[in-house]
Amino acid sequence: MIAIFIKKKLDGENLNIYGDGTQTRDLLYVEDCARFVVDAGFHDAVNGEIVNAGLGKDITINDLAYQIVGDKQRIKHVEHIHPQSEIQKLLCNYKKASNLMNWQPEISLEEGIKRTESWIKEGHLDG
Repeated sequence: MIAIFIKKKLDGENLNIYGDGTQTRDLLYVEDCARFVVDAGFHDAVNGEIVNAGLGKDITINDLAYQIVGDKQRIKHVEHIHPQSEIQKLLCNYKKASNLMNWQPEISLEEGIKRTESWIKEGHLDG
């Protein structure tokens, strides 16, 4: 979602939000996610355990879109019939990861957005 929004911003397109945009997500930067997976592979304490990785903060899709594009006029809501299985709020608790393997996220959402935008500007999404 972040890469799509950034690409649309850079291309001068509107950001489409399906539904009212009040649903929330806890968005972990890819480097933190990769570090979590590798760290978990080297910690026997997590064997057989369910361990979450996340920022521990959620953001609405509306706020995320505005944070990326900075212009409410470029954010468009698309009517969407929500399936009953859609998750309205997603917020991760990484306390278990912290306790079992001393893991915590290092990259804030704001920094992750900046890094992702730089990565896209370097042409990494060009097909």
